[in-house]
Amino acid sequence: MIIGIGMDIIELDRMAAAIKRNTRLPDRILADREKEAFLDLSNDRRRTEYLAGRFAAKEAFAKACGHGIGRIRFRDIEVTQNTNGAPEMCVRGYEQAHLFVSITHSREYAAAQVVMEEKNG
Repeated sequence: MIIGIGMDIIELDRMAAAIKRNTRLPDRILADREKEAFLDLSNDRRRTEYLAGRFAAKEAFAKACGHGIGRIRFRDIEVTQNTNGAPEMCVRGYEQAHLFVSITHSREYAAAQVVMEEKNG
C-alpha cells in the first residue's frame, strides 16, 4: 500500500550559484558514497546536475513522509544506483518502507519523485 508520494524540482542555475557561494554545500547534502561519486564526475555542469538531482530526491522523500527536511538530515538519505544505473534510495530510520525514486534532468531543471510503499511482512 502506498503511504506517501513526494516530488521536487530545482533550477540548475540556482544550484550552480549555491555551490559557488558555499563550497561545502555538497558536504551538507551528500552521504559519503554520493560524495565519492560527485567528486568522480568530470566537469562542473555534471556535478551541478548530480547535486541538484540528489537534493530534489531528498526533498521529495521528505514530502512523501508528510514533513519537511527538518525532521531528517540530508545525509541520512542516500541515493545510489542499481546495476542498470537506475536510482535507489536508502534512508536511515525508514527501513520499514519500500522506496521508489525517479530523477530527471533537463537543460534548466532537475526533478525527482519518490513513492513510499509499506513493506509487507
